[in-house]
Amino acid sequence: MTTPETPHLAPAAPTAAHPLAGLTVLVVEDSRYASEAVRLLCLRSGARLRRADSLTAADRHLRVYRPSVLIVDAGLPDGSGIDLIARLADARPRIPAILATSGDPDALRDACLAGADGVLPKPLRALADFQQAVLAALPADLRVQGPRALPGDMVDPDRLTLLEDLEQVADALEDDLPPRRLDYLARFLSGLAASTGDAGLAAAAARLDSGRHLGDVAEVACLVQERLARRAAV
Repeated sequence: MTTPETPHLAPAAPTAAHPLAGLTVLVVEDSRYASEAVRLLCLRSGARLRRADSLTAADRHLRVYRPSVLIVDAGLPDGSGIDLIARLADARPRIPAILATSGDPDALRDACLAGADGVLPKPLRALADFQQAVLAALPADLRVQGPRALPGDMVDPDRLTLLEDLEQVADALEDDLPPRRLDYLARFLSGLAASTGDAGLAAAAARLDSGRHLGDVAEVACLVQERLARRAAV
């Protein structure tokens, strides 16, 4: 039977410029756009990144190794990321730092109650905020020692990843979806809207989440198609 490895440490040691060097980050995130933001933040911070897009994929990773840092989106296609946080917060040996990410403040609060060591509100753009949140969640022996630069950099995820997310939603909305699937899509769109600062999409996602009426579904489908056309033309 395979047992998880200890936290993977890359050869590099943390420095003021790359305070997360030597750490492996596993991000459990269904949005390609949000995952790309985390990839860029990890790259700029010196960390190694691995990605899972569902609870099932996360469990496959965790059977093989134990990351230094786990970042979990609150809403995933096959269940709640908060449930994963609660399970792993009580596991021994424990992942050194467990953080939740979401565009929903209530979900971030629930994640903290479930045992998360910290939160990363969407949008994930500011390098300094990302580094500060991860370092604050880590045990003292894994943090960079001494003065640390506070970069003002912002990351800009590849536009193609956003198109992939929107296309996924557009394809799903063509089917007759059960309420549970609509709930998931509403949360997915809400997170995507938070990541991109799209107030119109956020409002439509909220209406879909609260009502699930055919008119709400049609409105969301129309908004998604508009954004796909607009971004494809850029």
